[in-house]
Amino acid sequence: MMLDLESVRLFVLAVEYGNLTRAAEAAATVQPVVSQRIKTLEARLGRKLLDRSPRHVRLTDAGASFLVHAKTLLAAHDAALMDGGGEMPSVTLGISDHVLGSSMHEVLRSLRLGLPARTRISVRLGMSHEMRDLYDRKEVDIAVIRRDGGAGDGEVLGEDGLDWYGQTPEPSRGEALPLVLLAPPCGVRATAIAALEKSGLLWREAFTGGSCLTLAAAVHAGAGVAPLGRLTALGLVALPNRKTLPDLPKSRIVMLARTSEAHHSSAARALAAGIRKLLRA
Repeated sequence: MMLDLESVRLFVLAVEYGNLTRAAEAAATVQPVVSQRIKTLEARLGRKLLDRSPRHVRLTDAGASFLVHAKTLLAAHDAALMDGGGEMPSVTLGISDHVLGSSMHEVLRSLRLGLPARTRISVRLGMSHEMRDLYDRKEVDIAVIRRDGGAGDGEVLGEDGLDWYGQTPEPSRGEALPLVLLAPPCGVRATAIAALEKSGLLWREAFTGGSCLTLAAAVHAGAGVAPLGRLTALGLVALPNRKTLPDLPKSRIVMLARTSEAHHSSAARALAAGIRKLLRA
């Protein structure tokens, strides 16, 4: 009995994204095709791999067992392709630090599943305007940025709200809020400061970091309160029962991509599907 590798890959993608539609998007196909290929795979194996609902899929016990073998099979197939020599395809990403932050590993795992085996991935991080500039100068193939309102080019992947994250108590009136921020000209920084000043609240810059991972570390260390997006703040807890701090607006997460190369198109699809999965979680 021979297994169809593409069906096995679609099964792994469905598990990764938790949704047949997202798996289809990453694989450049449509949901009915993914569903039928997985049904055929289940028939070939003689056991049910996934429990399906209109919005989600869940591994059965048999599916969890097969997933281990499926990943081993795909890894062996990819390793065999890497022994073939030739030029290695590559894709360079420019990702705003205030888009993913601590969620980066989730998206990179999805991205690797959606790319040809020998693809080399490079990632550059920075502020949204910096990633936009890199894209315009053609120094990155795909850029993912935050955009606060207004129209613009690129594909809108969804919205991500900002919130206040910290372990220190909310300050009383008259006390300055210790802020954990990126240096200017960060857009999230400007938005948070404007909201505080509009509310008449005092603030002080307690910690300035060079990346959102640094901001998260400072929050864990009790240095102060950071305005962060939900994806960036993975693993942090928003300030509970806050009474005085203002609500912060949502931002659009936007992807800019050049897809003339097949592997760039695959990367864009996988990246978009991975980010949409996180935004809808």
